[in-house]
Amino acid sequence: MQNHFDLVIIGGGPIGLNCAIEATKANLNYVVLEKGTLVNSIYHFPTNMTFFSTSNLLEIGGVPFISHTDKPTRREALEYFRRVQESWKLNIKPYTKVDSMTSENEVYHIKTSKGTYTANYVIVATGFYDTPRLLNIPGESLPKVKHFYDDPHPYVDQKIVVIGSANSACDVALETYYKGAEVTMVIREPEIYPKVKYWIRPNIINRIKEGAIKAYFNSTVTEITENQVHINTPDGPLTIENDFVLAMTGYKPNYTLFEALGIDVSEDELKVPVHHADTLETNLPNVYVAGVINSGMQTSTLFIENTRVHSEMIIKAIQAKNPSLKSQ
Repeated sequence: MQNHFDLVIIGGGPIGLNCAIEATKANLNYVVLEKGTLVNSIYHFPTNMTFFSTSNLLEIGGVPFISHTDKPTRREALEYFRRVQESWKLNIKPYTKVDSMTSENEVYHIKTSKGTYTANYVIVATGFYDTPRLLNIPGESLPKVKHFYDDPHPYVDQKIVVIGSANSACDVALETYYKGAEVTMVIREPEIYPKVKYWIRPNIINRIKEGAIKAYFNSTVTEITENQVHINTPDGPLTIENDFVLAMTGYKPNYTLFEALGIDVSEDELKVPVHHADTLETNLPNVYVAGVINSGMQTSTLFIENTRVHSEMIIKAIQAKNPSLKSQ
């Protein structure tokens, strides 16, 4: 069959690429199916974003990651992973969205937006940045509500509500404030998240203390309308004028995709995809999970730098099942 492979990798982010590199080393016939562009999640990061990690911690496949400063930018990361693809000649099918998966005679049939692929083994490495945690409140579907932030320019001279207090929320609040937005933060907790980047946290705290950025702590947004935001605060309900809401409330794995693939998740609040700790094999035989999705809803525990080992673990597990597959 033209679209039959030893291995199908779902997700073309850094860990998906690393899995493809290990598959190449093992001489596996593989394909990477990516619903967007190469490293789609990084492409949708804020335009001016700087990584918290150093470039060497993001390296994969032995390809040097050279950046102008200690911490690389989004633009440098996009160029780096393009060079990784080019260096290893990785077989990636962009803009190929996976819809469902079935099994027949120990072969998986992966239905996509561009036809069906079959494989003996499957790795799911879809990350979590594509799926925001929704507020589930009236007005969240309005065009002025954004769960992904790109650039501060559209918010010049606008009244902005930023929801959240972790790294993304603080970055957004400061960047839009410095470009002339009137910024209000709505924060469920009593303080700014303690683990915010060490060079960001004092800045946002000082801007709040001096009144440059208004912050409502122990508060939640209850409704969003065309021109207003309704907030529940410790002092009672409050309504403020508003042009845009930037809901930086975090992200989660694509559980709809897990269900379509047939991957079970834990029944507790973490909703971790069920997998073996040593091999990362799921409840489905020969189907594996790699990368940050292995943390479920606890998305602040796994990153590119501490999940790069997943690729080697999985390929070794596949080789153990099939001794005829030997690394070059």
